[in-house]
Amino acid sequence: MSDGSFGGFVARAAAEGELVVQPRMGLGDPAAMRAGLAAVRGSGVRAVGTITLDSFTRVGDHDAVRAALAAGDALNGYPIVAYPRGTTREVLRGLAGDAFPVQVRHGSARPQDIVVALLEAGLHATEGGPLSYCLPYSRVPVAEAVRAWTESCLLLAELRDRGGEPHLESFGGCMMGQLCPPGLLVAISVLEGVFFRRHGLGSMSLSYAQQTHPGQDAEAVRALRVLAAEHLSDVDWHVVLYTYMGVFPRTRRGASALLEQAAELAVRTGAERLIVKTTAEAHRIPTVAENVAALRAASAAAARAEPGGPVEDTGVLAEARAIVEAVLDLAPDPGVALVRAVERGYLDVPYCLHPDNAGRTRAVVDRTGRLRWSRTGSLPLAGLVEATTGAEITSTELLRSLSHVERTFDDAALDRVGAHPVGSG
Repeated sequence: MSDGSFGGFVARAAAEGELVVQPRMGLGDPAAMRAGLAAVRGSGVRAVGTITLDSFTRVGDHDAVRAALAAGDALNGYPIVAYPRGTTREVLRGLAGDAFPVQVRHGSARPQDIVVALLEAGLHATEGGPLSYCLPYSRVPVAEAVRAWTESCLLLAELRDRGGEPHLESFGGCMMGQLCPPGLLVAISVLEGVFFRRHGLGSMSLSYAQQTHPGQDAEAVRALRVLAAEHLSDVDWHVVLYTYMGVFPRTRRGASALLEQAAELAVRTGAERLIVKTTAEAHRIPTVAENVAALRAASAAAARAEPGGPVEDTGVLAEARAIVEAVLDLAPDPGVALVRAVERGYLDVPYCLHPDNAGRTRAVVDRTGRLRWSRTGSLPLAGLVEATTGAEITSTELLRSLSHVERTFDDAALDRVGAHPVGSG
């Protein structure tokens, strides 16, 4: 794709050998949001902009947004539905366009109002999915989320009738942020892509979040690309990699090293876009300046990285393929298949407390740093995974797994002269 769409922008960058970098930025005040987008556009790197929405808008509580705005209360993101469309157009004026696409990120299981608002503001790129924005973030029944996302995809697809090319990114590769083994992350991202295509979308991105072991992550991104080529060969797609979404290192050096490793992983595996994190992640919401610094650091690390290289096969592709095929065999309609898969436990996310999630799977970081299944529940992985079926994982073991990345990078940073926690000066 070489047009002026979000997907076209990423494709042009990839053709020129550049990784597109992107912040997770959302500011409630329109002037501040505009200044943030301007700073990202002026960062000097190949970047796209982000408008992340506030938590009230995420759950559809627009009355609470309006009350907060009337009271002058700060919001933790941009309330795109509550603001007049002209306000958002003014935020974007002279900034968003072919040379600087802007994506709306929101976290909503029922995003129809959000989709209408972003389209009316002249935007065409957003993210989420019927599982990935339902199971981690809501108590909305999966069947209801599937209906809502069907409507939202159709709303986006109508833009194609007017000559535009909407873009939708699956959040499936980021389920729960951590402790979800790569095979399931890859499968959900591909399945949501199939769902998007079924409902008229021809441009999409498939996500994967950096986990605990760079070798395993490289294997996972390769598996994602293989399955996308098999199931989505007739649409435009690219891979977006997320810098680690779990407990982040507390030292500057540790946080910077983790971001650099994410950029290197993206280049190594051919991922076309990277969602960055900053050195402040463990402590507070990053400033615009910290986001821009992270974009530049990631871009510089990507420029130093080498593409390709050997990738070990430890079964991630086989796991992901088995899950995808078992789910798609449940019904001709991928939406129906997703609902049935959750009901039967074919899609069962570890440690996810959503009422519809079966909750029979568990995972742990092993002694090599790889993320492994410790209990597979009803996942269709018979003969592929040897899971531990003994006693439950203790709270100590769970905390050890959750903090594995933080400890690994902070310990390495503190072994170097001059490393210090972010909050200590």
